[in-house]
Amino acid sequence: MTPELAASYDACTRVAKSQARNFYPSFLLLPPDRRRSMCALYAFMRRTDDIADEPGDVGAKRAALDAWRTALTLSLSGTAAPDPWVGWPALADAVARHDIPHRHLHEVIDGVAMDLEPRDFATFDDLYAYCYRVASAVGLCCLHIWGYRSDGGRAEALAEACGIALQLTNIIRDVREDAHNGRVYLPQEDLRRFGVDRNDLAAREVSEPLRRLLEFEARRAYAEYDRSLALAALVDPAGRPMLRAIVGIYRSLLDEIARRRFEVLRARVSVPGWRKVLIALRAYAGRGRAPRARGAEANPTR
Repeated sequence: MTPELAASYDACTRVAKSQARNFYPSFLLLPPDRRRSMCALYAFMRRTDDIADEPGDVGAKRAALDAWRTALTLSLSGTAAPDPWVGWPALADAVARHDIPHRHLHEVIDGVAMDLEPRDFATFDDLYAYCYRVASAVGLCCLHIWGYRSDGGRAEALAEACGIALQLTNIIRDVREDAHNGRVYLPQEDLRRFGVDRNDLAAREVSEPLRRLLEFEARRAYAEYDRSLALAALVDPAGRPMLRAIVGIYRSLLDEIARRRFEVLRARVSVPGWRKVLIALRAYAGRGRAPRARGAEANPTR
C-alpha cells in the first residue's frame, strides 16, 4: 500500500470512528482489510450527505452534488478527481478490490439529491424508490465488501429488503424532526387512510390516528426485516457478524419504539450504547450459526 493510499484509508477511518455512531461498533467485527473498505465507503456516504446539508441555496447544493458525481466518476476510472477530498484513493481502491458496482454509489447521490427540497411521497411505491437509493444501494455496496453468494440474485434482493427495513425504521423514529424541517416521508395515501395531517406529525403528543399509522408502517418494516433474515446465510462468515449487528441494532430500535407505543414526538428514541455492544458481541459469537426464523412474538406490533 502506498503512503498516499494508507493516508487516505486512515482519514476515512477517523471519519467512521467519530461519526458512525450506530455503525462503527459493527465495523470492528470485520477483518482489518474489509474494515478499512467499510470506512472508505462510510466516509464517502458521510461526505455525500454533508454536501446536501451544508448552508446554501438549493441550486448551489445541486451544483455541488453534480460536481461530486463527476469527481466520483473520474476517481473510479483512475483519473485524479478535481475535488480535493482525501478519501478518493481509499474509495477507488475499495471499489476495485471488492468489485462494487459503480451504479450503486451513483444511486446514493441520486437519493441525497431527492432531499434537497421538501417533497411528498404520494404512495408507498414512491417512498420505496427513495428508500432504495438512500439505504438499499448502500447495503448492496456493503454486500460486496462483506463477500457473498448471489444465489441467482436472491442475495441482492434480500439486501434490498434489508435496506428498506432500516430506512423505514429511521423514518418512524424521525417523524417530528423531519416534519419541523418541512419533510414528510410517510406516504400521503397512508396519511389519508388513517386521518393524519401534517400538524399531527409536528405535535408534542402522539394522536391515536398517528399511533395507528406508525404501527402500520412498523409492520411494513418488520415484514422487510423478516424477509431479509435469510441473507445472513448467503454472506461470507467474515462479513456475517456485521450484517447481523446492524440489523440487530436497528431492529432493536424499532422494538423499542413499538414498546413505547410509538411515542416518538417528545424525544428521539435510541438504542443505548451498552446494548449496541451486546448486540455486536452476540452477532460475532453466532457468526457460524445459520439464521433462525423469528416468531410472531418477536414483532411487538402483532
